[in-house]
Amino acid sequence: MAKALQVEIWRGDANGAFVRYAVPREDNQTILDVVTWVQRNTDPCLSYRFACRVGMCGSCAMTVNGKPRWTCRTHVAKVLYGSDRLRIEPLRNLPIIKDLAADLTPFSEKWQNARGRFKGRKSRHDNLDRVAPASNERQQANAHVECINCAVCYAACDVVKWTPEYLGPAALNRAWVAYNDTRDADRTGVLRAVAKAGGCLHCHTHQSCTEHCPVELNPAAGIAGLKRATVRAYLSGTLKGGLKG
Repeated sequence: MAKALQVEIWRGDANGAFVRYAVPREDNQTILDVVTWVQRNTDPCLSYRFACRVGMCGSCAMTVNGKPRWTCRTHVAKVLYGSDRLRIEPLRNLPIIKDLAADLTPFSEKWQNARGRFKGRKSRHDNLDRVAPASNERQQANAHVECINCAVCYAACDVVKWTPEYLGPAALNRAWVAYNDTRDADRTGVLRAVAKAGGCLHCHTHQSCTEHCPVELNPAAGIAGLKRATVRAYLSGTLKGGLKG
């Protein structure tokens, strides 16, 4: 090839290794384009995930040159830094299923453990709760609700790496949204979930989650809000049993 990218792609499970490929360089080429070319033209056994290809689903997230990214929205020209080499591997802080496909089970389970699901207090026979769009709670929820669970922030988080039980930025971001939903029947339950060991007080505020979020959310701000709310609840006696940092 007269003009080719030198690409290293992780192959196998956690005990695998990088394999080198030469991929034709194209204009406006994305990282997902590179991986797809390898799978279609060189190595049909290469495993990876993608769906929408337009930055809506987040399923194509991988580690590219050391940083977690959406590969469908990451152009090769922006990550080469003057070189013709790429290193592509699965998201970090997650078990590897095969090649570039990471197991998102721990990530999803922590989302559940953070009590990020809505708990209603009315039946279908009751009138709907009204939420004031200009209220502080609604504004706080709006600023964090667009997370699509791509796990980029989870892969970028140093605390997740150091502390396996840490819930992680995405789960805590979702908990902040739930806590600010005034329709929720158990907002104190949200605080109780995130005040446990591995919860919001474990965050070191490194801001890696905010730096790498593809949709430009600020999970660190939501986690800071949970810290303040849990401390207030503890001091008022609402949270019994103390805080676990």
